[in-house]
Amino acid sequence: MEPTDWENRIKELEKENRILREKLETSETERSQLETINQKKESLLKIVTEEFRDSENILKAKMSTLQKALENQQTMQIKLIEAEKMSALGILVAGIAHEINNPVNFIYGNITYVNDYAGDILKLLAMYQDRYPETDAEIEDFLEKIDLNFLREDLLKTLSSMKVGSERIREIVLTLRNFARVDEAEKKPVNIHEGIDSTLVILQHLTKEKPGNPAIKIVKEYGDLPKIECYPGQLNQVFMNIINNAVDALRERDKKRSLGEIEAKPSHIVITTSLLSEKWARISIKDNGLGMNEAVKMKIFDPFFTTKPVGQGTGLGLSISYQIVVDKHGGRLECISAIGEGTELAIEIPIANSRS
Repeated sequence: MEPTDWENRIKELEKENRILREKLETSETERSQLETINQKKESLLKIVTEEFRDSENILKAKMSTLQKALENQQTMQIKLIEAEKMSALGILVAGIAHEINNPVNFIYGNITYVNDYAGDILKLLAMYQDRYPETDAEIEDFLEKIDLNFLREDLLKTLSSMKVGSERIREIVLTLRNFARVDEAEKKPVNIHEGIDSTLVILQHLTKEKPGNPAIKIVKEYGDLPKIECYPGQLNQVFMNIINNAVDALRERDKKRSLGEIEAKPSHIVITTSLLSEKWARISIKDNGLGMNEAVKMKIFDPFFTTKPVGQGTGLGLSISYQIVVDKHGGRLECISAIGEGTELAIEIPIANSRS
């Protein structure tokens, strides 16, 4: 190769090298610019992500606040329904008791006098018969017609039966007034057993035997309880809700049983009271019905939850009862149940209660 050719070749190589170096420098500049752009994009993406997370947290907080507001509104609605229901029921029962009480007191107060008057008249009649044994035929016929000897015995028995009946009506009126307690808005020490008995009187038409419905036996196993400080009217409402639910469950079960099955295992409700400690009492209301599964038991105290057919239940009874026992009295309300073993609602309540 000639020297001139070498020089030309070297110049070409230098030129190519210079071009490559320029391309490399351009590439480095573009890479640097690309990195800067990527950094900006990453920074922007990070900002957007953080803003999205903040928005998501704000949305969750607002959803939580809305949920709490909804629950509070639902609770207030239930409390309003509870107050209106108890007020209406209490006023109705108290009004009926008052209207019955007035005429019954009139009858009861006069039966003693009527009894004395009838005794005096019969005594006078006996004296006339002793002094004047001979009478005319017309009087003899009338005495035989009215059967005077039977009348003497039966009149006093009838008056005695009327007195017993009026006493029973007075007891029922007292029971109704004891159940209603519309004038007792404050806590006071009461005999819980009287409240349960009053509730059973109100509901006895549901437990009695009727055509197609066998009687539901009520078994009371009362312990020796002191007076318990509570809202009597509200606690009576709890007893009514729980016992009424037990009756409904037993009636529904009996519809699907034969007469032989019912006679072999009659429906019953056992009400037990006992002391848990010096400060706590327990009231258990247990039926021997079908019981319930875990899914139902988990929702039993939820507002508006019911297993009854449409139109036969509001789903508020046990929810209201839970609020009365837990919120109003600082107690506990527990459902104990299993399929085939019946259902027990256990109320545990402080004996001396200072919560308002």
